[in-house]
Amino acid sequence: MRRRTFIHLSSAAGFLTLAFPAVQCVSKEKSGHSDEEVENGFDEITVAELQKRMQSGSLSSRVITQHYLDQIEKLDRKGPSLHAVIEPNPDALSIADALDKERKDGKTRGPMHGIPVLIKDNIDTADKMQTTAGSLALEGNIASADAYVVRMLREAGAVILGKTNLSEWANFRSTRSSSGWSSRGGQTRNPYATDRSPCGSSSGSGVAVAANLCAVAVGTETNGSIACPASMNGVVGIKPTVGLVSRSGIIPISSTQDTAGPFGRTVADAAALLSAMKGADPSDPPRHISKEPLPAEYTKFLDANGLKGKRIGIEKSFLKEHEGMDSLFQRAIAQMKKSGATIIEVEYMKVQELDGAESALLQYEFKDGLNKYLSKSNAKIKNLEGLIAFNKANEAAAMPYFKQELFEKSQAKADLKAADYQEALKKIVSVESSLNQMFEDQKLDALCGPATGAPWCIDPVNGDFWTGYGGYGPAAISGFPSITLPMGLLNELPVGVSFLGKAYSEPQLISIAYAYEQVSKNRTAPKFLKTVPIIEK
Repeated sequence: MRRRTFIHLSSAAGFLTLAFPAVQCVSKEKSGHSDEEVENGFDEITVAELQKRMQSGSLSSRVITQHYLDQIEKLDRKGPSLHAVIEPNPDALSIADALDKERKDGKTRGPMHGIPVLIKDNIDTADKMQTTAGSLALEGNIASADAYVVRMLREAGAVILGKTNLSEWANFRSTRSSSGWSSRGGQTRNPYATDRSPCGSSSGSGVAVAANLCAVAVGTETNGSIACPASMNGVVGIKPTVGLVSRSGIIPISSTQDTAGPFGRTVADAAALLSAMKGADPSDPPRHISKEPLPAEYTKFLDANGLKGKRIGIEKSFLKEHEGMDSLFQRAIAQMKKSGATIIEVEYMKVQELDGAESALLQYEFKDGLNKYLSKSNAKIKNLEGLIAFNKANEAAAMPYFKQELFEKSQAKADLKAADYQEALKKIVSVESSLNQMFEDQKLDALCGPATGAPWCIDPVNGDFWTGYGGYGPAAISGFPSITLPMGLLNELPVGVSFLGKAYSEPQLISIAYAYEQVSKNRTAPKFLKTVPIIEK
């Protein structure tokens, strides 16, 4: 069975149409403000710089929000037709106006005040937008209450700009899917080469940040669904410790592994969004409990010397796999050494060899969690059995390229008292102790490896094509945190590196990742190529 770069044995994919419109060069156009503002103020702009300009009065949240709405129209709906945004928020400008008034009246809520944020479409928002996990089966589902993480963002002053497209059902419908496709939103495209995969399941969030359709975005991960889109779209993604960010109001796959997390173009931006997302939720007991109070702000851990004196464990099996990746990874190792880190070769990928335990656990927990979510939602379908029936009755629209064998396998599972589930859970939990033992034995501060291989070509017929690596996997299974950021380009295609840490080691990981980012400077804006250049004689 092939190895996945995200949720194991999962996916949801295909296209609404196989036609790819020609990609046109994107020029600077007016977006409700001057050409000079666009040239000097928005492309690759950071959250801190946006905040600084709003504080000075040279920009407002309304102008920023309008700019991103214009960019969504220009690049997502037209031009390269990225299909990253499934639904803009019709109230975004009014939210921005209210936050501008607060600022004018002398009140600011913090670093995210007035900053536009896109939210993945498996996260409840109690507004005019739907929450559908990209599925036609959930069309019309308007949540009665915000997800806890959305409530935290609103309280922090973020502008909820819209919902992002995703691999339908967060890549847990079929083993033969095309990442980034949903029956409601179509095929999300990689902005570096639009015939290439954006990876999933948080494809829309990763693409939107990469293409400058927003300042920052929220995704979710069960196994790789933040890390892989971050890697393949040349951005930063943080998969937090399971327990740092609430899952209440998020369409679930696994109570053991699910978490929401931030995307940004820089480590600083992702850290700023993480600060606004975190928070203890009494209705969502954490898998891991922090022994220390959570930091109020993660941006205070941005340290250009964060690699100095650190011991980084490098996965041995990743040192000689693909000549292009080998070169980039060796360069990353050299940069870490030059920045004062000690490199130790280890074998941490072996801890996730669990003989199918993860797949079994996900199927059990998906059925249990989804039935609970749907039974309390405003969706017309109230359980997994009804969802399967809907897809069969609407096969041409809902399942044009792949079916729903993961749904059917999950539906066949018993409840969480089953011996098979309990045995799988024991194996999953064992990964925590194995990793903790490795950290202790080798006196490691972090583990490190290439996040994933280069983006493969989108293929609705055969589904995703695994190109190797997956250095984030052990963190996903253990519930530990990981940060993925750009490692460089392979023939115009971005690839990332992942740093993994122990539970609640986000401060140290942010420090390490920031230091690597500063010495490597690997972030490169996308060119919206139609395909990867081929050298012809």
